[in-house]
Amino acid sequence: MKIFQYLFDSTRPVVTTGKLKGLYPLHNALETMFFVPNHNTHSGAHVRDAVDMKRTMITVIFALVPALLFGMFNAGYQHYKAFGLLAEGGLLSQFFTIQNFMFGAIRIVPMIAVTYIAGLAIEIYFAYRNKHAVNEGFLVSGILIPLIMPIDIPLWMVAISTAFSVLFVKEVFGGTGMNLLNPALTARVFAFFAYPTYMSGDKIWINTSAEAGAQVVDGYSGATALGQLASTGQTSYSSMDAFWGFVPGSIGETSTFAILLGAAFLIYTGVGSWKIMLSALVGGLCMGLIFNSSAHLLDPGAMRSYMELPFYQHLMYGGFAFGVVFMATDPVSAAHTERGKWIYGFLVGFMAIVFRVFNPAYPEGIMLAILLMNVFAPLVDHYVVQANISKRLKRLKLQQA
Repeated sequence: MKIFQYLFDSTRPVVTTGKLKGLYPLHNALETMFFVPNHNTHSGAHVRDAVDMKRTMITVIFALVPALLFGMFNAGYQHYKAFGLLAEGGLLSQFFTIQNFMFGAIRIVPMIAVTYIAGLAIEIYFAYRNKHAVNEGFLVSGILIPLIMPIDIPLWMVAISTAFSVLFVKEVFGGTGMNLLNPALTARVFAFFAYPTYMSGDKIWINTSAEAGAQVVDGYSGATALGQLASTGQTSYSSMDAFWGFVPGSIGETSTFAILLGAAFLIYTGVGSWKIMLSALVGGLCMGLIFNSSAHLLDPGAMRSYMELPFYQHLMYGGFAFGVVFMATDPVSAAHTERGKWIYGFLVGFMAIVFRVFNPAYPEGIMLAILLMNVFAPLVDHYVVQANISKRLKRLKLQQA
């Protein structure tokens, strides 16, 4: 590492006082990727300890690796399954089949590259314009955005959604640490409402581009488990399929097991809030139990199918687990007070199941639930703080009496 330190030290004067002064933000961004920054954050800080933001963001990226790798595998697995071209062997042997990983990597890596190019280009422009270092926040968003997109979405849509998110969610509000909403989720919301035909339906979750000498297997459906419930009232995917991840869906959301590995890493390192994760889990379970006990009151239909879905399956189908672990725990847009985290997380899980059940045409309620609670998180913190102040004033009055 000494050679890199020497390289950065020797070139620093050129970009700070020399002719290439305009390249300082880029120089600083690269240097702090390798080494701990030698300066403090002056505004928009949301990491309140000795760990700098880049290290925090890289920790989240490490936590996303299991979901990313499984997403690459599952993209290839679902593709070859649709064409009836799976290699011989069971599910375990499929996981170690290189063709599945290669197929997924060829389609997912370009999505990640496009996201970083589009997002960092805007970040660097605003860094030059406002004469500050490049913000670190997009390190995680650049991975999250592809992971919550369908495998078949065109790259130009990914670029436009990313640009919209960075411009109108981050930079308008002052950059990293100042955004009200989660940037990655906002990119998905933009894509969903701007290009609905590419974000819903059966085909977009599985890449079914032409395969030489093969046709899609008759009767094969590319619908997600929740999509099947909405259209037919039942699903062909078991709980274990959803837990391990052998189901269609957005790239990073299919494997609950891989997501739990990331959750354990975030909790162990102290980066992710276990209080938000646990309370969201409890909120989802409570709402699922309420619907299970009241489903008999409805006539048959898509809503009743969702209400009759066993409460624990709500946690494994769709993007519930991914959203709770990697989106709801965003340290910028989530609640910050300790009691507020419990309230915020519970309402995220509770509202996610409400949205999913009462609007079967839009089963991914976790996205709207998190964005809604992003808006209300400051209000939750405000009332928690005011309650603490009121409690202490009453205690003081009793002591003085």
